[in-house]
Amino acid sequence: MTLPPASSIRYGGDYNPEQWPTETWDDDYAAFNAAHMNTLTVGVFMWSLIQPDETTYDFDVLDAIIDRAHAEDRQVVLATATAAVPPWLATTYPDVNRVDFEGRHHNYGQRHNACHSSPNYRRLATELAGRIAQRYAHHPAVIAWHINNEYGGYGGACYCDNCAQEFRTWLTRRYGTLDALNDAWYTTFWSHRYTNWDQIVPPTILSEHWKSPNHTAFQGITLDYYRFTTDTMIRTFTEEKDAIRAHSDLPVTTNFMGLYKPLDYHRWAPHLDFASWDNYPPDEHSANRMALAHDTMRGLKNGQPFWVMEQTPSTTASRDVNPVKKPGILGLWSWQSVAHGADAVLYFQMRQNRGACEKYHGAVLNHSGRLDTRVFTEAATLGHDFDTLGEHTQGLRTPARAAVILDWDSWWALEMSDGPNRHLSYIDTVLRLYTPLWEAGVPLDVIPITAPLDTYDVVVAPALHMLTTDITQRLTDVAHRGGTVITTVMSGRVDTNDHAFLDITPGPLAPLFGIRIDETDAHHPNDPVTLTTDLTNPLTPHRTNTPTHGTGHLVYDIIQLDGAEPVATYTGDWFTGTPAATRRSVGAGDAWYIGTILDDTTMTTIMHNAIARHHITSPFAATPGLEHTRRGHIDFLLNHHHTPHTLTLPFNGTNLLTGHTLTEGDTITLNPTDVAVIARHRDHTPEDTN
Repeated sequence: MTLPPASSIRYGGDYNPEQWPTETWDDDYAAFNAAHMNTLTVGVFMWSLIQPDETTYDFDVLDAIIDRAHAEDRQVVLATATAAVPPWLATTYPDVNRVDFEGRHHNYGQRHNACHSSPNYRRLATELAGRIAQRYAHHPAVIAWHINNEYGGYGGACYCDNCAQEFRTWLTRRYGTLDALNDAWYTTFWSHRYTNWDQIVPPTILSEHWKSPNHTAFQGITLDYYRFTTDTMIRTFTEEKDAIRAHSDLPVTTNFMGLYKPLDYHRWAPHLDFASWDNYPPDEHSANRMALAHDTMRGLKNGQPFWVMEQTPSTTASRDVNPVKKPGILGLWSWQSVAHGADAVLYFQMRQNRGACEKYHGAVLNHSGRLDTRVFTEAATLGHDFDTLGEHTQGLRTPARAAVILDWDSWWALEMSDGPNRHLSYIDTVLRLYTPLWEAGVPLDVIPITAPLDTYDVVVAPALHMLTTDITQRLTDVAHRGGTVITTVMSGRVDTNDHAFLDITPGPLAPLFGIRIDETDAHHPNDPVTLTTDLTNPLTPHRTNTPTHGTGHLVYDIIQLDGAEPVATYTGDWFTGTPAATRRSVGAGDAWYIGTILDDTTMTTIMHNAIARHHITSPFAATPGLEHTRRGHIDFLLNHHHTPHTLTLPFNGTNLLTGHTLTEGDTITLNPTDVAVIARHRDHTPEDTN
């Protein structure tokens, strides 16, 4: 199912006119016109208005909203309204209410407030989705369906009796017999061997856990509960999707939350017609993290463009401290999403609501509704620029010869491990290897462990803790045919059941990397170990032949060489003189192993050396804070730095935002937060990657 063609980037956002008198709608659309906004998401939280009781459906308000959008020539992404249940449903059917990790059966309230194993929630949500689809399937304003909202959310999994029974059913399908389950969960430890399926309960603070979801006595149980929860929420998604499909063949999505641990989005991806996500970075220094999340979302559908379904135009409201986006940041971050593959840039929210917990959440229109605020002015400027760009970027893909593997099973297993260091973060480790490549302008795909690798010259597999499928052989094949493979400490430790390999560490990866690890030390975060490397960064001027000093943090593999050569060496603690990082020639390629969490400078030096022979870096790779990204034949230059940059162009092209023709050797100056979007002339683009 495909979206209808668009004449420009889809721009607009989450619109809730049901919260306002109809006379306010006139002002809203006047503002949307001024801001060049063409797309609205409606109906996300309208269940209680559409269905005031179990047998009554009232579509009058939604009819008026969608008809008005059509009259104003807006396209609508129509939600199924199932993201938050109405009070009558939760009080009539208490099984709809979640049981949390601490065993508390919740009363009605908040959102993400439904158990996805509840037959009553599933029945009524599916019925609502079907009725909405039946009514609006042929409405000319509707271009796509939006199921639920931010699955998992703040609450995450449910642990009620319905979930317990469904978990047992899921386990019988996965393992077939109790003997197989007991083997997978290693239940001979601590006398945990199960003799009846009914003895199995969800892993909570009342059973196998202490302190937090990351502290568990039996990792296998919790690992399977993560998998079960993902599958259960996929089921409710597909039930609603099937109800829609009975009436409509328009594309279906749901808005993910980027680097969100509780749900495996790779398992979900085949059920989406297009990927979309909500971009709420943790702070203003998150450009690299946003880039990783964008690339992850693009990778869900094999490189297809995605949507940013939500972002704030100014500030969030859910955190302890909620700073505004500084001048220029709204445009910069929005263009970054387009540069990484977004075909839509939408906001939450269009008009700031007056009450409840999000009354201070940013919006395109604040409480006053004025059009002369800084936020509205920046949003309108961006809309004008998107109109100027037109359809140039629509559908274009990113030409990537390098890939980063992001694996939810490894994420879950590593962070619930009782050793060696609970301060070790999976996503931070991924980000530490991703960032030097992103800074160097390397076009990157972020892919699942199951993805084909034969088109990549460089494959980075940070903290690939759990080895599943045939990944070891496929990584080896990359190196043998001339590629580069890079991995890190805590890789190759366990199989799909979280059992340690009965072999030298890093398990099946050891022959590829030519190392043996007998011990892994661990230190507190404020207790690094010094190290040196003789490598110099090939992207920066060479200054000295003396070793570069750096530090390792948190975990330290004590590496024995078995065919590899050291590229960094510890100079502190009892393992002074042993390798901290290694390289091994493999066939026509090589394999690099990083045995600790390196400081940023040393990590950058090693990563840039590892990829140097492939010539995949940007000509602006040494320019600090300058992001250079490609989509098809279009180059995006984004200045995240606090100072201006003047760049000499190595190609001919046209600046799509100014209309200026640029010739190889011309200079372009980007002030902080400035963006240039340049279409290369075809004589510099041997391949059209659209």
